[in-house]
Formats: sequence, C-alpha cells, structure tokens
Amino acid sequence: MTKVIAEAKVIGQRVLSRDVRQIDFLVPSIAKHALPGQFVNVQTSRHTAPLLRRPFGVANVDRENGVLTIIYRILGEGTQLLAEACSGDRVSIIGPLGKGFDLKAKKPLLVGGGLGLAPLVYLAQCFCPEPVSILMGGRTETELFWQQLFQDLCEAIHVTTDDGSLGAKGTVMAMLPELLQKGGYDRVYVCGPEPMMRAVAAEASRNDVPCQISLEKYMACGIGACLSCSCGGVHKRLKVCTDGPVFWAQEVTEW
Repeated sequence: MTKVIAEAKVIGQRVLSRDVRQIDFLVPSIAKHALPGQFVNVQTSRHTAPLLRRPFGVANVDRENGVLTIIYRILGEGTQLLAEACSGDRVSIIGPLGKGFDLKAKKPLLVGGGLGLAPLVYLAQCFCPEPVSILMGGRTETELFWQQLFQDLCEAIHVTTDDGSLGAKGTVMAMLPELLQKGGYDRVYVCGPEPMMRAVAAEASRNDVPCQISLEKYMACGIGACLSCSCGGVHKRLKVCTDGPVFWAQEVTEW
C-alpha cells in the first residue's frame, strides 16, 4: 500500500462542538490513495514536544481536489496545538496507513459512538449510491451533531442517547437487535468505545451478519515497529496499525 510523508497545507477548520473540530488538509499525494478505515499520523508541532505524531482516522476525502479531512477531539497538548492551526499552515502527515474496511456490502449498517463516528463518514460516502443506514449513539443530544454529517449520505439515521434527550433512550443496543432482525443487512461496520463494539459484534454474530470493527489504540509509530498497539488475535498477536485498524470481529480475541 502506497504511503508517503507529505507537507500538508491547512485549508480550513470547523467547530463541530465544544471540544470537537474538523480540519481539512490539501494533501493530494495522500488523498488520492486513502481508503475508508485507514488513518494518518500527524505531527502536531514543529518543536521537540510533543515528540510523537498523533494518529487520526480519515474522516473524508475529496480526491478530485486533493483534500483530506480528519475530525478530532481536543484532549491534550497535541490536539490543542492542532486546534490552533490556521489556514495556510503546513503540517507533516504520514499516510495513508493501515488496512481499511471491506466494501463488498450491498446493504450495510454502520454503527458508531463518539469519535468512532469519524471514519464512518468516509465509509458512508464510499458506499453511495448503495442504500446505507447508520445507528449512532451518544450520551446526550448535544453530542449527536454527527447527524448533519451523515444526512446526505444515509437513507436512514437511527439515534440513541443515554439520557433519552434524542431518539431512543439507552445505548445503540436499545435498537440494534430489532434493526438486525428486520433490516436485511449483509454487513455491520462498527467503530467506537470497545464495550460498545464488543456488544455490537456479539449481536451481529447472533444474527449471522458479518461484522467489521475498527480498533482505536494508541499508536506511537503507526508503521508496526514499536508494538505499542498490539492486541490478541486468533492465531497471533496483531498490530492494530498494520494488521488493522479494521478487523473482522472474529479475528480479535483481546480488545
């Protein structure tokens, strides 16, 4: 898989919520190869600290114009520096990295929570014009600004919130069993908190629907050298950055 180190030009930032941002980079050499489910490693500072690059899932790609989009939450020094980047700034990015989603589904169901919804935006775009449905969960209505990002990509958007302020009350599991039983889906794609992904994968298995998961692990190098992102697999230890981050649910034994 082609990957490069590129100087990307920031062409815009967008505030999605109190602590979530969308940033767009002009970086044709990466955008032309990036697939849904892959990630990029971003150098958030030109200085020695923070030293390590930060991994971000590819949230969208405009190949024609060479634009790559990531969506991130401001959590620490690295993401705070990224939030301060202005249009015209140059940022070093390595990518695209990892293995992406299988795209053979004819009627996919996407399931996500929190920042796990970010890579599903690009996945939904790549499935169009096939009918795509998404089930998204959040703690409250304010966390589900994601609806506007999917409204032109999905024929059906199902929503749950922990407090019942929007959609069904509870986690995504409040709706998933019925959707799988009645929806006729041939693939489930899930990304989000690990307990949620385990529950979704188990329900998909009970309904004999193949399921792919996208793991979120800390990746110090992103190229399989440091082993900081390893997890248990059926036949061997898996490196999330190179063997994944997307896996078939049955491949992973330790999340």
